Amino acid sequence: MTRLTLSRALNEGLRRSLEADAKVMIMGEDVGKLGGVFRVTDGLQKDFGEHRVVDTPLAESGIVGTAIGLALRGYRPVCEIQFDGFVYPAVDQIISQLAKMRYRSRGHVTLPVVIRIPFGGGIGAVEHHSESPEAYFAHTAGLRVVACAEPADAYAMIQLAIASDDPVIFFEPKRRYWDKAEVDTAAPLADALPLDRARVVLGGDDVTLLSYGPLVRTCLEAAEAARADGRSVEVIDLRSLAPLDVATVTGSVARTGRCVVAHEASVYGGLGAEVAARVTEQCFYQLEAPVLRVGGFATPYPAAKVEDHYLPDLDRILDAVDRTFTY
Repeated sequence: MTRLTLSRALNEGLRRSLEADAKVMIMGEDVGKLGGVFRVTDGLQKDFGEHRVVDTPLAESGIVGTAIGLALRGYRPVCEIQFDGFVYPAVDQIISQLAKMRYRSRGHVTLPVVIRIPFGGGIGAVEHHSESPEAYFAHTAGLRVVACAEPADAYAMIQLAIASDDPVIFFEPKRRYWDKAEVDTAAPLADALPLDRARVVLGGDDVTLLSYGPLVRTCLEAAEAARADGRSVEVIDLRSLAPLDVATVTGSVARTGRCVVAHEASVYGGLGAEVAARVTEQCFYQLEAPVLRVGGFATPYPAAKVEDHYLPDLDRILDAVDRTFTY
């Protein structure tokens, strides 16, 4: 076991994939000599060369379009979008081409492209640097959409994403890049939790708390605080946003009878709405209370000085947990 930050765990996962398959390559703005804005690709260009770790122009549509062409020629490109808010110029390539090619070819053409996107707030950044665009991509058929939450899982997830023959939108919680945990870098990838499965982070009996990415840690803190009031909270990291692991979610809610969904994105039209609908449809007779959602407000992401008010925190999540027991 090795104690790694989340960013370093991703770096080690990328390194393993580059070593395992000569067709894997990394491309993006400043991913080479600089090692990426968050240093996730640090040292990889030095070890694998400029033909495998490619510094690109500042053109997200060009990065993704080039990756699509490379995938058609048998490569497995991993694109880095420097910040979440920079992905929008590439949305046309992602939705119109990347997501549809396999379906349009009746499965004869695969596009094993991974698009890594640091997402979410909490780092005091300027405009366009703290978005949560996951619902756009989860709504797009033909894409796998996943979000890692902690180092050990991130290490395996990035390798599984690169090995997938489907295009994968891979969200990384930027404010958790410096969180540390034990990572078993020697564990076989075959033993890892599949990419499309949710992960029960903490078992509980009274209420199910669902989240992904940056808020998983906050939910664990909320569960610990709720324990002082005698409430047993089960925390589930969704991991896969499209497809959803509905079986794990509904199995938990059917047992606890209560459910809260938390994410940084706006509550309105957010992923929590889909989760709440699925839970209500399949667990209606087991529910003791409505499914409650906690998220950001329906505004553009605010200036850094007030982002602590915008982001769901421990108090807002605990308030939702408490409200489920008032019905």
